[in-house]
Amino acid sequence: MPRVKSFRAVRPQVENAARVASVPYDVVNRDEAAALAEGNSDSFLHVVRPDIDLPADTDPYADEIYAKAAENLQRFLRDKVLVQDENDGIFLYRQIMNGNSQIGVVCCCHVDDYENNLILKHEFTRPVKEDDRTRHVMTLGAHSGPVFLTYRDNASVDELVNQAIQADPLYDFTADDGVQHTVWKIDQADPYVSALTQVPAFYVADGHHRAASAWRAGKARREANPGHTGEEEYNWFLTVLFPSTQLNILSYNRIIKDLNGMSPDEVRARLAEVGTLEKTSDPVPPSAGSFCVYLDGQWWLLTIPADSIDQNDAINCLDVALLEKRVINPIFGIENVRTDPRIDFVGGIRGTKELERRVDSGDWAVAVSMYPTSIDQLMSVSDAGEVMPPKSTWFEPKLRSGLLTHLLD
Repeated sequence: MPRVKSFRAVRPQVENAARVASVPYDVVNRDEAAALAEGNSDSFLHVVRPDIDLPADTDPYADEIYAKAAENLQRFLRDKVLVQDENDGIFLYRQIMNGNSQIGVVCCCHVDDYENNLILKHEFTRPVKEDDRTRHVMTLGAHSGPVFLTYRDNASVDELVNQAIQADPLYDFTADDGVQHTVWKIDQADPYVSALTQVPAFYVADGHHRAASAWRAGKARREANPGHTGEEEYNWFLTVLFPSTQLNILSYNRIIKDLNGMSPDEVRARLAEVGTLEKTSDPVPPSAGSFCVYLDGQWWLLTIPADSIDQNDAINCLDVALLEKRVINPIFGIENVRTDPRIDFVGGIRGTKELERRVDSGDWAVAVSMYPTSIDQLMSVSDAGEVMPPKSTWFEPKLRSGLLTHLLD
């Protein structure tokens, strides 16, 4: 069973929580982050996106990037923008988006459980991003953003959570994007630790690079410590554990640069060989095994024959795999979706109008609106020890950074 524990959180003063909390580092580029943090010296973006405090042409992996992140974190602590709790605790973190609520337990998980696959993954990490986040953790001496984990619902945990949220929260604010963030502190962590350690496995939902970097940082700190005992704080990393039935996965859509030398009519003819192709006014596919394709100013519904899909194959029954193997590779000639610049990915939160806009601009030739991967599919792939195709899931809402930080010492 995976282990969990409480921790001495570093967190904002209550009255400043909304001002400090920021979007995660990886959902905005440098210019977007700078715009969000403009006029707010207390935004946690100064820690997770320190490039906003340096010239725009600074190498994103330059030494001064990481030094600035550490400098900003120390400034926050010195000026008491952030303070560290005197005692260990865990936290409950609720997010409400469009009327949907999800409540997670914020605690620490053990790096060995990540290595030993008690915390299961479903995607590969990119070395450059993993190196970046590892260096960020090591330079700060802190986990600045939690890893988003899920687990199959547990009645004992549910009961504890439902009782605890009747109390007044520690933080409660609505961000500019309309998502409400509410946090409760739980001083008596033992019942939660006991209940969660009965859960057979945790699953990485979002934050594979943060999880991998936490594991690597923990190993590096062990190797550098001749007096290592196993009790050190660097053996643990910051997580939020959500029950799987509460999670909301959005589609992760695709856009393709060109028609691989074909005319629109030729592309439609090829698509019709894959499945049933018909015009549609609805840009959202109605079910798994179907795709909406935007081509030459018109949406088309492509439906794959159900009897051609092996539902017992955890990977190849996924829509993202079907699209890759039956459309993207053979029709558009894209062999590696991880590296080919002729394909890009658009999170479902941006909507289908964004797909139309990009194609109508002439910069892209075709867009595909996807049906979302389910949480059950994610866990089935993880249970099988398999890896999903890239960009298979888009989770919303995103966890705010800066509300809770975990120090390695």
